[in-house]
Amino acid sequence: MDQPARLRIDKWLFFARVLKSRTLAGKFVAGGSVRVNSEKIDQPSLSVKSGDVLTISLERRILVLKIVACGHRRGPAPEAQALYQDLTPAPTESEKIAAAGQREPGSGRPTKRDRRRIDKFLQPDADD
Repeated sequence: MDQPARLRIDKWLFFARVLKSRTLAGKFVAGGSVRVNSEKIDQPSLSVKSGDVLTISLERRILVLKIVACGHRRGPAPEAQALYQDLTPAPTESEKIAAAGQREPGSGRPTKRDRRRIDKFLQPDADD
């Protein structure tokens, strides 16, 4: 079966497994979280074709995907990954730390563990 030349963006996001359901993809696009070729869109019915570049702002990251194929079904993950080329820039060191759930050194208030270490350092003779 030949793949269509164009496909609705909500359907493509669903086929490429970027979002869990087509309804969720439609709401996501309508919310203005997707750009096609650097233009902000808000209609899930917009047709996309191979060669288009999507910028998708998810909750904690931004994806840049180039559409390679449109697809005809929501298949397994390897089939879905064949629909796009990931152009997302590599995360910086601070983004890696934030993704791991750790604070960057010197930022914000110390944790309880940090506070205990500071107290122990400042008062080494204090009885525990």
